[in-house]
Amino acid sequence: MLFELIAVIVAGVAAGGVVMIVRRIIPALPRWLVPVVAGAAMLAVSISLEYSWFARNSAALPEGVKVATVHENKAFWRPWTYAFPYVDRFIAVSQTGALENEAAEGQKMTSLYIFGRWTPTRRIRAVFDCESGRRADLLPGLVLGEDGSVPDSAWIDTGRDDPVTRTACAEA
Repeated sequence: MLFELIAVIVAGVAAGGVVMIVRRIIPALPRWLVPVVAGAAMLAVSISLEYSWFARNSAALPEGVKVATVHENKAFWRPWTYAFPYVDRFIAVSQTGALENEAAEGQKMTSLYIFGRWTPTRRIRAVFDCESGRRADLLPGLVLGEDGSVPDSAWIDTGRDDPVTRTACAEA
């Protein structure tokens, strides 16, 4: 976040500086052009960073971690997002580290990574019942059975068509 703020400020100063130099060469240019161009450059860099966030972060994922679902954001104070929404959070699933419970056929345990713009990345271990289309998050305090089974109260019905469930249950 700090680096993006610095980039936006540097873009504004650089664009304003270029216009100041051009004004020395062409004195007929109005003085108000300097802050207008600086502000436009800052806005352009800020928008560019918003739209490139998902591409930068998803490209940095290690091998075997796949993006399962994305959330596109639209806001009235950013009217261009209605035409071109941007991704502000996504969930990735680790397919390489998936473990299978031999006592429970069709269940896989893997890691979910929840990425959000301006928020720290969270890692959640989860068990997926691929046959029934449900998920159980292995949060602190959850007591598993002696055979590693998940209690019925921990399951969340997601359905087989849920993109996170499909990605977790797919073969790596």
